[in-house]
Amino acid sequence: MKPLLTLMITLCLLLGGAVAAAPTPYLLQSDRSEVGFIFQINGTANRGTMPVMAAKIAIDFDQFANSQVDVTLDASGARTGLIFATEALKAASVLDVRNHPAIRFQSTAVRVANPRNLSQGGQIDGLLTIRGVTRPVTLNVALFRQEGTADGDLRQLSFRISGTIRRGDFNAAGYADMVADTIQLDIAARVIRAQ
Repeated sequence: MKPLLTLMITLCLLLGGAVAAAPTPYLLQSDRSEVGFIFQINGTANRGTMPVMAAKIAIDFDQFANSQVDVTLDASGARTGLIFATEALKAASVLDVRNHPAIRFQSTAVRVANPRNLSQGGQIDGLLTIRGVTRPVTLNVALFRQEGTADGDLRQLSFRISGTIRRGDFNAAGYADMVADTIQLDIAARVIRAQ
């Protein structure tokens, strides 16, 4: 009888914790965030940006694995510092923004290196959709309190996200004779608690 009682108490604690601990929703501060990417043209690094159309972010500080990220980017609003590169980026052989105006990332798993020090970073696994092609990707992420906030204040947070994708994986390999296949992501995102 004692093992059964122990099992019942354990289940109650686990289920009670699952009900009590819900991810906290956050809103993206678009004016203070930048989705950047770095690409190589003839061996020279160039930087571009892309605006965010929509973002749903929820963080569970008790169980980070329950956190969720769902971000949609406006591919038609992509910009680089070079006019010809911007137009080539939007062309049918690369992003094909006429037929695929959005890029979407949906998280499938969140892992942190040290739950007590989130600035040490972690990883977000997810599904990235570009040109209607969806592939799994893993991004590196570090989480910080925004500058000027008090210790323990989690109302305003900053993320630094990086990773690498290959254009060819998404059938976006146009201009391969000039532009490298590998694209580096360099994202600075700031969020504020929705409550």
